[in-house]
Amino acid sequence: MSIDHGARSATPIDLEKLDRAEMSATEAKACPARGHGRLLRGLDSLPGSSLDQGRFGRMFRRLPAYLPGDETIRAIAKIMADDLPETVQRDNPDIPAGYTYLGQFIDHDLTFDPVSSLDRQNDPDALVDFRSPRFDLDSMYGSGPADQPYLYDKKNPGRLLIGRHDDELDLPRTEQETAIIGDPRNDENILVSQIALTFMSFHNQVMDRLHEFPEAAPRDGETEFAAAQRVVRWHYQWVAVHDFLKRVVGQQTLDSVLKTNPVEHVDLRFFRWSREPFMPVEFSVAAYRLGHSMIRAGYQFNTTVPGLPIFVPGPIAEADPLSHMGGFRKLPALWQVEWRRFFEIDGQTFPGMQPSRALDTRIAVPLLDLPPDEAPIMTSLVMRNLTRGARLGLPSGQSVARAMGIRPLTDEQLALPKPGPAPLWYYVLREAEILGMGRHMGPVGGRIVAEVFLGLLSGDNASYLRMEPGWRPFLPSLVKGDFTMPDLIKFSGFGLAQV
Repeated sequence: MSIDHGARSATPIDLEKLDRAEMSATEAKACPARGHGRLLRGLDSLPGSSLDQGRFGRMFRRLPAYLPGDETIRAIAKIMADDLPETVQRDNPDIPAGYTYLGQFIDHDLTFDPVSSLDRQNDPDALVDFRSPRFDLDSMYGSGPADQPYLYDKKNPGRLLIGRHDDELDLPRTEQETAIIGDPRNDENILVSQIALTFMSFHNQVMDRLHEFPEAAPRDGETEFAAAQRVVRWHYQWVAVHDFLKRVVGQQTLDSVLKTNPVEHVDLRFFRWSREPFMPVEFSVAAYRLGHSMIRAGYQFNTTVPGLPIFVPGPIAEADPLSHMGGFRKLPALWQVEWRRFFEIDGQTFPGMQPSRALDTRIAVPLLDLPPDEAPIMTSLVMRNLTRGARLGLPSGQSVARAMGIRPLTDEQLALPKPGPAPLWYYVLREAEILGMGRHMGPVGGRIVAEVFLGLLSGDNASYLRMEPGWRPFLPSLVKGDFTMPDLIKFSGFGLAQV
């Protein structure tokens, strides 16, 4: 079956052929608007849409869908469960653990859907009313101080509101501990909320120090707030490409897509659009879920608090709040992060710094049994990913490799329970394990991720790559003309002290 984004007669997927345990669209929409249990608007209706626009689309529009059945999905999920203890888990020495949650924050930025409740009622599946994905931090800025003033500090115009309690910083919260932020997903767990706080602090520091940097001066009628946004967004975009993307896809793949002579420009071979850039499902449902492989079972995030699991099984409300790193609550006292445990601050490896897990097909145990509050109906993240890929009719990994002109992995290399087609998500992880040695993605997955990142950036009229392709970062950094996540953390001043 072939599904063409923008085709006039796309064939709906026969859901009866797929895993009966996957939640229905109705059940998914009944979940809280947060966490792993929520379907993004437009994703569930993609297979049957006859429109030539939407939030989601396909890179490989003419490839046949691979529809694994119940038994196949369960068998593959079984071999993806990591049966090794945490003490002997596979690590990735090239990617510190903080990049896992930077990647989650980037995902929330790209898929942020700031529409009104009326728009959602009129277009619940986002077939018409959608936002093009951009690296613009709207998940932090919302609609700006005029439209969403509650996100901003009234005493310090143009600065984002940050909470404080127990002599530590936290997301601003209501009396019922609900975070007052642009995107509630940035409160999913302790680490992504601390990443969000870092970016909020980064913006506030840029506002405070705007006049120190001639390159940051307001231009073309910009207000100081708009100038600060531009500086923050462009440095963030540089970090997303030249730090995060380079680490996960590898320098060779990045260089094959991002050209630098005479200025930066992109060479897209597979990601094309006709009107506005869209989010390819091959990226959002398969290749970019590489981050699930990077998640450790637990972390120690500062000197005071011992290591904790990222999730504990069972309902969140029934768990000891000091026993796990789940979010959607006030930050407990003495829980502020020490970023030296997650990033190479000043280019140095702190003795307690934790690496991400290797990029491979083994998924940490807590992700195999998510709390039912986060994932009703189906609690295994592996089962959810495989089932959703089938529901959306993704092509097999081998067919995508052939479409790219790349020799597919052999049956022996794939090591599936039975030889045959591989789900795309499984394929890109296995490719990273075999060809990237667990340190970065392989040629198929890496090319998808690189083309989407750089394609979205080049398709955004307000990005540095589109407006000023010769632009370079100018804020203080370890290497002049470069800017990394550790540089951003240093400038923000957040998460540097020992707790």
